[in-house]
Amino acid sequence: MKRYLILSLLAIVLVALPLMVACGEDETETTTTAAAVTTTAGGATETTGGATETTAPAETSTTVGEPVTLYVGGTFALTGAYAEDCAAVLAGFEDYVKYVNDNKIIAPWHDDWTIPANITFELLWADDALDPAKTLTIYEDQKSKGMLVSRVSGSPEGMALKDLLIEDNIGATSQSTSPAYLQPVGNIFTNAPIYTDEMAAVAEWFLESWTETRAPRVAYLTADSPLGRNIDIPEMQEYLVSLGFEFAGAQFVPMVPTAPPTTQLAWLKDNNVDLALGVMVNPGSQPTIKEAVRLGMGVGMEYEITFAFGNPGHLQIFLPDMGATGNGVVVAGDFCAQDADVPGIEFANMLQDTYRADKKNTNVMYLDGVIEGMTQIEALRLAAMQVNPADLTTEDVLKKGYWQIKDLDTGGISVSKYTYGEGDVQGVDSCRIQQVENAQIVEKGAYPLRNILPAAQ
Repeated sequence: MKRYLILSLLAIVLVALPLMVACGEDETETTTTAAAVTTTAGGATETTGGATETTAPAETSTTVGEPVTLYVGGTFALTGAYAEDCAAVLAGFEDYVKYVNDNKIIAPWHDDWTIPANITFELLWADDALDPAKTLTIYEDQKSKGMLVSRVSGSPEGMALKDLLIEDNIGATSQSTSPAYLQPVGNIFTNAPIYTDEMAAVAEWFLESWTETRAPRVAYLTADSPLGRNIDIPEMQEYLVSLGFEFAGAQFVPMVPTAPPTTQLAWLKDNNVDLALGVMVNPGSQPTIKEAVRLGMGVGMEYEITFAFGNPGHLQIFLPDMGATGNGVVVAGDFCAQDADVPGIEFANMLQDTYRADKKNTNVMYLDGVIEGMTQIEALRLAAMQVNPADLTTEDVLKKGYWQIKDLDTGGISVSKYTYGEGDVQGVDSCRIQQVENAQIVEKGAYPLRNILPAAQ
């Protein structure tokens, strides 16, 4: 009997089992093993497997890496003839770095060029006092702190740094645009035309309105310094002659004159010069033009002559001090007027309103500081897209940063967007000409770069 009962129960179970399985198919629990993805700044991605029980799609977790501080800046000539300009450059740097740290973008018009959240920029600076030896000391100190970029104040400092920058694979921005930086090409990245190309652009512009049958006569009236003598090379003279000028010679004025340059101006008169070309800072150009006007020399004056300067002669500084006395003076290669209706000026004004509302800096070189800061940070940003920022080297920033900068827009401050590359350290592609007319800065056009370089040494 017991055996019969057991066999009967077994038969019932075997019959019912398929039905039980079928009824339970919709309630089976699925176990999915998903990969957790961690993304760090610099593009490094680590994938690790981990078992996760879920009935929903696997989630991806994205985080940034450990905090990283990257240094920008360099040396600033806060003592000497460049003091006022360099103080403005430093102010522009300071405000721009604060903006980037607060907003994590390069500029309002480049809002898709974002900065990784774990990167903070810190400004390092020191006064080089226009002294190449001091510049080298500051450079080595900043390099020892892990600084991956640098900057140049003036031509003597740039030439002192040029070979070191190449040796160390460090890219540097510059407010100076010496032709010697390009012969041979180094790692100094400029944001304006070289001084010789600025003079060439003025010469071409001048000839467009020349109506006399005789050849116009040109001479240099330039600073007696490495800055001013950048244009005093045979290649510059040859280019001027090739355009149809007669070259009369050269006169030199102290960087900061202690007496009016009456003798030099009289020489221009005696030699029937129509166009005077030079590179001066405002402490030199302003007293020179005041004396010229006193002597009846200038556009529309008793002795008709046009005075033209390279971009350190900034009309944005010159005009407020000189007013109508400066009518006719030309400057080549500079930024736009500070009241120009362009996004870059609106941005600069916003920076000052935000970060220095009670201590605004009205010197046009504030714009240079913003642009140099933008260029250095863009180089670091691009390099950090390929290499973890904590592991960046100077070579990474040079080759994966500076060399990869393409179409960097300054919001109309500069005459063109900046594009750099290996062997291409001039950011702009043309030279802007501006002239004072009726106590206003007037745009006169843009001219091609001629790459007038000194002979290779």
